[in-house]
Amino acid sequence: MADEGLGAPAAIRAVSALSDESRRRMFEFCRRAGRAISRDEAAAEVGISRKLAAFHLEKLVEAGLLRAHYEQGGRLRKVGRAPKLYEPVETDVRLSIPPRQPDLLAEILLDGVLSQDDDISPMDSALNAAFRRGERIGEDERARSRPGRLSSERALTLAEATLSRVGFEPDRPRPDCVRLHSCPFHPLAQAQPDAVCGINHAFLTGMLNGLRATTVRAILDPAGGECCVEITAD
Repeated sequence: MADEGLGAPAAIRAVSALSDESRRRMFEFCRRAGRAISRDEAAAEVGISRKLAAFHLEKLVEAGLLRAHYEQGGRLRKVGRAPKLYEPVETDVRLSIPPRQPDLLAEILLDGVLSQDDDISPMDSALNAAFRRGERIGEDERARSRPGRLSSERALTLAEATLSRVGFEPDRPRPDCVRLHSCPFHPLAQAQPDAVCGINHAFLTGMLNGLRATTVRAILDPAGGECCVEITAD
């Protein structure tokens, strides 16, 4: 099963490692091979020495793009240590500045489609799915941090920390307010602002419900900044 993907710092390191042409060609060769490759094979593919190939392969391991292991028994070889082999790590490398969450939106929409019934519209089903996803995240954070009863200030602080933890970019423009510094669902929000902003609002409302943050609420405020929703004290 594939990983969810590298976090932003690791993704930056991975992209930096691939900026070298030899490493990028080795990485592409590893992915095409469909099996673990040796240093000799990598060197021959790129046209460099075995020693330099080993250096670049280890850099790719350090960057989290390859994994290394020694060849197991089963093949006859001469005396000496088993050769070191390299294969790609099954993870996605994604880097977005500012942070975007297209996968979250896709998962919410898929959940909405799969849970829809004849009694509600597709949009209402998506909103319900967004609320449930946010609620689960809030419940998990509350179970992890055990914050107790939340005043307005503590609720805003916890909401900001929770959003940061799930890859959003929260900001405190005022002491009584948390906003997302940029829209997590851009550019889809530009194409369908009513639908996407409604999903974002439902998601944040569900998160606050899961946190039991009853002293603050999520409100739609499209004119207040890049993101259409803010969390504010009652």
